[in-house]
Amino acid sequence: MSDMRKSTLQGCSVAILIVLHFALGDVSYSFPEEIERGSLIGNIAKDLGLDASKLPSRKARIDTDESDKLYCDINLSNGDLIVAERIDREALCGDKPSCVIKQELMLENPLELHRISLHVQDINDNSPQFNAELIDIEIRESAVKGARFPIEEAHDADIGKYSVQRYNLQRNDNFALGVESNSVELVLDKELDREKLQDINLILTALDGGSPQRSGTVLIHVTVLDANDNIPVFSEAIYKASLPENSPLDTVVVTVSATDADEGVNGAVTYDFGHISEDVKTTFIIDHKTGDIKLIDAVDFETASSFELRVKAKDGLGLTSYAKVNIEITDVNDNPPVINLKSLTIPIPENVSPDTEVGIISVQDRDSGKNRQVRCSIQQNVPFNLVPSIKNYYSLVTTDRLDRELVSDYNVSITATDEGSPPLSSSKTFQLSVADVNDNSPVFEEQSYSAYVTENNKPGSTLCSLTARDPDWRQNGTVIYSLLPGEVNGAPVSSYLSVNGDTGVIHAVKSFDYEQFRSFKVHVMARDNGSPPLSSNVTVSVFITDVNDNSPQILYPAPEGSSFMTELVPKAAHGGSLVSKVIAVDADSGQNAWLSYHIVKSTDPGLFTIGVHSGEIRTQRDISESDSMKQNLIVAVKDNGQPSLSATCSMYLLISDNLAEVPELKDMSYDESNSKVTSYLIIALVSVSTIFLTFIIIILGLKFCRRRKPRLLFDGAVTIPSAYLPPNYAEVDGTGTLRSTYNYDTYLTTGSRTSDFKFLTSYNDNTLPVDQTLRKSPADFVDAFEDSEGSSQVGL
Repeated sequence: MSDMRKSTLQGCSVAILIVLHFALGDVSYSFPEEIERGSLIGNIAKDLGLDASKLPSRKARIDTDESDKLYCDINLSNGDLIVAERIDREALCGDKPSCVIKQELMLENPLELHRISLHVQDINDNSPQFNAELIDIEIRESAVKGARFPIEEAHDADIGKYSVQRYNLQRNDNFALGVESNSVELVLDKELDREKLQDINLILTALDGGSPQRSGTVLIHVTVLDANDNIPVFSEAIYKASLPENSPLDTVVVTVSATDADEGVNGAVTYDFGHISEDVKTTFIIDHKTGDIKLIDAVDFETASSFELRVKAKDGLGLTSYAKVNIEITDVNDNPPVINLKSLTIPIPENVSPDTEVGIISVQDRDSGKNRQVRCSIQQNVPFNLVPSIKNYYSLVTTDRLDRELVSDYNVSITATDEGSPPLSSSKTFQLSVADVNDNSPVFEEQSYSAYVTENNKPGSTLCSLTARDPDWRQNGTVIYSLLPGEVNGAPVSSYLSVNGDTGVIHAVKSFDYEQFRSFKVHVMARDNGSPPLSSNVTVSVFITDVNDNSPQILYPAPEGSSFMTELVPKAAHGGSLVSKVIAVDADSGQNAWLSYHIVKSTDPGLFTIGVHSGEIRTQRDISESDSMKQNLIVAVKDNGQPSLSATCSMYLLISDNLAEVPELKDMSYDESNSKVTSYLIIALVSVSTIFLTFIIIILGLKFCRRRKPRLLFDGAVTIPSAYLPPNYAEVDGTGTLRSTYNYDTYLTTGSRTSDFKFLTSYNDNTLPVDQTLRKSPADFVDAFEDSEGSSQVGL
């Protein structure tokens, strides 16, 4: 170790250590790796609120599993926690971002167990290293500028900023360095010429982020060859395999495969390992021809639960590519439980009262998951009982008064059995036993829960299931669930949800409607059956999802049955002219509210078209004399739900240039009005003609008295007043609902129930100009012509 490194470590060892306190007496310390033995970690007695003077009498000690090292120790005279063993973070945790050593502080009389977490911080004590000192690359002279050639990256045992941060390539005329997230590549910056240059030597340097900075170099030897323009390509970038521990040797774990598009020796692929640790090299071997990765040494889940291998594929002329192989080791129940006697009171006074603690037992199983779960039992013919205590400890307690004159010794036999298949067990016989008290509250498996339910659900349907665990024994670990009082939209939460007290399953009491509300939160309490009972709460967020249960609602034109709107189309209209627009909304959301417009029936199918998403009705061609004056369009509006819902409306169009050509209005509604309306309409048209002649004289006089205003321009759309819109309709751009970019206006008559007419002009040439408007009374016709010819202000 250099002087600079020693000074750095000494400075770290005297630095203020971070101390974190957790529930149940847990304590955590953070300190750098490689500090000297005997260095102070912290005063654990002070941090845990213990009396340091009583540590010797309470037999305070640092306890670990028999297979683990003791990395720290306690000074019984003052309660200092000191380093007892050299700590190398890289050896312990490899490249894991967090390195934590678990130790335990045990005290007796009474029994106390405190978990100690030692967070080992990384220091920059490793330099970047390449897998080899020399990298040979063969490149054909036909390689084009910009070609990329992978280089195996350097490896630094340190993590974070102390790992490899950047690379430097020796300056040269032909190559540049390309560095991405997980790869280093030589980029051909200038095309090669084998006749001028056959060999190129480059020095690649990898630097970490430490201060002082550490580095590692590798020599890259490039041989210029004739064209080998394809590199091997693996069938997968990352191979994943699962291997049970204790698998027999020569087991094929996984087979990697790479193909090269070249022929002959250029396409012959061989396999090898890239940069791997020494442990991996002694555990696995790869067949250079087939790519089979075989097991050559036994693997133990308890020692290593996974392996990561880097595999290299190389063709006949040296082009390479890389892939990763992740091997997960699965646990097998191959370790029986181990019973350890941690403390024993000798002898036991015969006058001890029942439930007196006389010993402490620890049960360890090195397996994981269900294989690690252990049940302990004790023989029935002794006045002792085994009570579960903290973690994997048990207390042996008396169940009756002892009488030495009757029985002086008790042989106690304890059996531990795990939950593996088949189960493994072990037994241990000794004299005397232990007692303990345990207290734990239920803990939910998740900090919060989210439940999703579609609207219109059936009452009683299941929303989600909550699970709270209580490590206590028997009734102390039995959990009962209940809803906490609260309100949702002013109503009690119990009117919306219910929870099964035994299983934690939440049911819907009623059917939900997405259009009324979309989410709410409730609180659930889990209570155990202890005395006194302990409880904990969790928040459950309920999200209601939309279904397509609302059909589109057409706002314009007005629905049939009340009145119909007739659009006046000039005979001189050209193809592509805007005639009118259908406006609709949908109370649903998302794609359920995406609307499309379709003409399902028309008087002349080739004359008009409608925008699928805009609803704009335009002419497809120029109006001709042969076209019928009366045109009727039936438009269907569909949403994008599954299944799709739709609505239809009728649009009536009149091809005419002046009022004299207007036919009977009832014919426009396909005989939907009665004959009585026809008579009223004829009278109205005669009246309009009379009033028109009168007012045309007035208009001509006003033309000489007033400055003429420009004629109203209109974009062919219809404005619907805000009061006309149904509530709770969202604006969705481009889906057929109302858009803020449109401004519409309506001209509605007030007396007729059979027809409504409007006129419109446009800002652009493609919008139809109409100079007259049909109204329902003579006064209406006069207003229309006055507005179009001489009015100085137009109300929109």
